[in-house]
Amino acid sequence: MTTETDIGPSTLRRLSAAWPRRATIRGHMEDIESPPRSDPLLPDYPVRFLPFAEHPDFLAASTEQQQVVLTHAWLMYNARVITAEEQIANPTFAKIVRGVFPGADRIEVKQAVQQAHVDETWHTYMHMMAIHHTREFRGMRSEPDYPHAVTYRELAEEQERTSERWARDLLALVWTAVTEISVNAYLELLSRDTTIQPMHSLVPRLHAHDESAHGSVMVEVTRELYCHMSPVQRRAFRDALPKAVHAFAAQDYAAWPGILRHAGIRNACDIVEDCRRVAGNSLLVRDFSGVERLARELDIDPDPMRQVTGAS
Repeated sequence: MTTETDIGPSTLRRLSAAWPRRATIRGHMEDIESPPRSDPLLPDYPVRFLPFAEHPDFLAASTEQQQVVLTHAWLMYNARVITAEEQIANPTFAKIVRGVFPGADRIEVKQAVQQAHVDETWHTYMHMMAIHHTREFRGMRSEPDYPHAVTYRELAEEQERTSERWARDLLALVWTAVTEISVNAYLELLSRDTTIQPMHSLVPRLHAHDESAHGSVMVEVTRELYCHMSPVQRRAFRDALPKAVHAFAAQDYAAWPGILRHAGIRNACDIVEDCRRVAGNSLLVRDFSGVERLARELDIDPDPMRQVTGAS
């Protein structure tokens, strides 16, 4: 088990010192305000990431109907990122800086976390503008109601199961650690894709540039906070970790029936239920090497997480 004396401020100090040169907010405002020209023939989202991409009823739909689904998949992708930033990460960052979690009193911790907080607000803006540009370009006049993203829904459900404030705060910390350490795997689904609108790979690519540092920040900060937890709190942290991994990785099946119906595709619920029953079709993200690294450093057994993701 890593002890407090093993944890120095040097890594956080180095990451904080690099922030003025690294942070994408410093040099990419124009890319977001005036994005590359869109091509109406290019899809908004890769069809291969739809859980029902090969379902016969989806394949039987018209090209126009399929393109509507892909546009809404892109909007939902951005909405899921915004939810992770605004309803999971940023509230937790604020708690860390306020000293809600023992062990966050060092200036190195507060500085690195506050910088990440600033970055996340910028990321929300990037994804908000991506949604706006898509709506304008596609002339969208109506949209289905998206449920809250599955990552946040599962956090809220876990928090509702306890009346203890410390337990709710700890759950938020675990969800934030998993999200920040693993979000690049979600962003990389699109960040290098050349088959979609240029803007739709650019935004995740810019976001991922910052998150590569955020993952390291959260590993260091979580180690620091874990050292100050009581045995009961550490057990709660360990129990919550695989749940947070599942919440982050899961396909968000709740949103798809409304999107399919909005596109005019028949048998929407049947399509989704058919896909939900397919073995191995429940996860959108499968790379959790960063969280496994954190688990190793905290002497936490990674097997429960591997059972969630199906990793060997």
